[in-house]
Amino acid sequence: MDGNSIIELKNVNFFYSHIRALSDINMDFEKNRVTALIGPSGCGKSTLLRVLNRMNDLIDGTRVEGEVLFEGRNIYDHDVDPVDTRRRIGMVFQKPNPFPKSIFNNVTYAPKLAGMSNKSDLEFLVEESLKQAALWDEVKDLLDKSAMTLSGGQQQRLCIARALAMKPDVILMDEPTSALDPISTAKIEDLIDELKRNYTIIIVTHNMQQAARISSKTGFFYLGKLIEYNATEKIFTNPDVKQTEDYITGRFG
Repeated sequence: MDGNSIIELKNVNFFYSHIRALSDINMDFEKNRVTALIGPSGCGKSTLLRVLNRMNDLIDGTRVEGEVLFEGRNIYDHDVDPVDTRRRIGMVFQKPNPFPKSIFNNVTYAPKLAGMSNKSDLEFLVEESLKQAALWDEVKDLLDKSAMTLSGGQQQRLCIARALAMKPDVILMDEPTSALDPISTAKIEDLIDELKRNYTIIIVTHNMQQAARISSKTGFFYLGKLIEYNATEKIFTNPDVKQTEDYITGRFG
């Protein structure tokens, strides 16, 4: 594992019962970088994202072969706690999914479950997480209001704040802007650019322009295989594989 990699996949295969959804994936993710995963629907991008923090463990009949090394340790080893893995590798989903609770309680929900109870610590954490998610100024006077009263874009930033409250090292984002309008999308993209100073971000996106704008490396997936993985600029201007070029220029997918 090179010194700058935080996650490394070695010969990873993933199965939903007898169906192989990922084949022989070898790739590494660098610290404090944004990596984009692109490819047509059903090609394995979201499955891969869930392999990275063991979310697929929650689906019956799934299994992983190969190694997923996080800071040099295989997260699928028997003595690794999947809950701790998910704390350190947080996730933001496609559709904003705030809890039907106050904004304050959304951010503090997981930290409280983990045993945090000091009121001033929780208040500090809420302010810090909402500021990091570029939401504090909009909601600081509404913390006791239901998260359901926020706009879609605000709800998604709240979900990012909720992930940040657990102090992760890596944030996985599964098409985080596909349900949002262009202005909210731009805010989330600006936020991702800001967050990479302190976090490693891996994003699945259908939006090529988004991948080109925000990521430094891009992986192109097709039918469960990693076809090409390289610097984003190279993938978009001079890919090595014709299939990548055909996808990026809209010839298929």
